[in-house]
Amino acid sequence: MSKSKEQIQLRKKIMLSLVVTFALLVIFGVVSTTKAVAQEQAPAQAMTPERAEVSKFGLIAAAMAFGFGAIAAGLAIGNVGAAAMGAVAEKPEIAGQALIFIALGEGLVIFGFITALMILGKV
Repeated sequence: MSKSKEQIQLRKKIMLSLVVTFALLVIFGVVSTTKAVAQEQAPAQAMTPERAEVSKFGLIAAAMAFGFGAIAAGLAIGNVGAAAMGAVAEKPEIAGQALIFIALGEGLVIFGFITALMILGKV
């Protein structure tokens, strides 16, 4: 199956829009979270510029860990789920095994979430 030129261009535009949307969400989330953290700090622990810079990068790292984990899980579940449901259509008795393979892809989100929590715990 060869893809037409229009399909390839549409796919590139969709991927670009997803990347731009994700980047904007991360930037706006970091800015709003940094402001909220700076306002919640006790006067004895004032937010220094160095601490704010480290905190900002920690929040970006946490967002990337969770975001990329979710994207990877979505891709994995999409590919594995399609193949699993095709196999179940031919042989219904393997439905339980198919669900196990789909659940393995879901583990990527959990790993990304745990990593993000660990990063946020250090910030």
